[in-house]
Amino acid sequence: MPLPAILRMLPLPIIGAPLFIISNPKLVIEQCRAGVVGSMPALNARPVEQLDEWLAEISETLAAWNQDHPERPAAPFAINQIVHKSNDRLDHDMQMCAKYKVPIVITSLGARTDVNDAVHSWGGIVMHDIINNAFAKKAIEKGADGLVAVAAGAGGHAGVKSPFALVAEIREWFDGPIALSGAISTGGGVLAARAMGADFAYIGSAFIATDEARAAQAYKEMIVASTSDDIVYSNLFTGVHGNYLKGSIRNAGLDPDALPESDPTKMNFGGDARKAWKDIWGCGQGIGAIKKIVPARELIERLTREYEEAKRRVA
Repeated sequence: MPLPAILRMLPLPIIGAPLFIISNPKLVIEQCRAGVVGSMPALNARPVEQLDEWLAEISETLAAWNQDHPERPAAPFAINQIVHKSNDRLDHDMQMCAKYKVPIVITSLGARTDVNDAVHSWGGIVMHDIINNAFAKKAIEKGADGLVAVAAGAGGHAGVKSPFALVAEIREWFDGPIALSGAISTGGGVLAARAMGADFAYIGSAFIATDEARAAQAYKEMIVASTSDDIVYSNLFTGVHGNYLKGSIRNAGLDPDALPESDPTKMNFGGDARKAWKDIWGCGQGIGAIKKIVPARELIERLTREYEEAKRRVA
């Protein structure tokens, strides 16, 4: 199956992961102008009316860029929708996506045919994030166009499968677009994702430590100072397992090496979760490669150089 037309012309095969609380129009626009898919969660717009303003800003800014730079148009942007029943904003936020004909919708925490059909009605495509092969099959059966394979080591909510196993199992039956998430923060990692069968690398944590990201300065500095040894995997904070910075857990008065288990039936992605993630900082295992806080364009330029160098090394 060929890639959807909207994903065929990316100069660098990267999708910037939607970062809860952190992604904003400024970051999305810079990602897209630099040639990678920029994304943000719809839930980042608070109050709810702000999503209309943000989508207008992104759409209008990228349209103006494309008019002024026909030789290097911006990559498309994506909006992440949490389709779990705890998200009471979904209907409103989907209406806003329809208004602006958002080109890519990334769905999380549940696969829903009605959401997929809605996106297809305005010509968009759906990438659904999954942590195992069974969930991948369910997502495609319900109409998703592609998959985000969230493997071990990814920031925030993450699975435990090796990326080698996860992508290989999916590729046995699915030939559509796959983005691979899990500790990718170098151009070599991008090439490795492609080599094992993914079409795109899905990168989040590296973009937290950029000037445009709406993260606390201490958060960005902790990423730069940390390595994979400073990541803990826990379901305490939202009911879903994810990877977090140990330092932020200590700062919140908890022992990162002795966290209790949470009740997974009490998943919450509203106000309480937002408060938790403000203090407990999600991050993936690939942060050892992040050495300084830089503009998003500079990060993408580094990834591009490393990607080309990696291709030469294996040629």
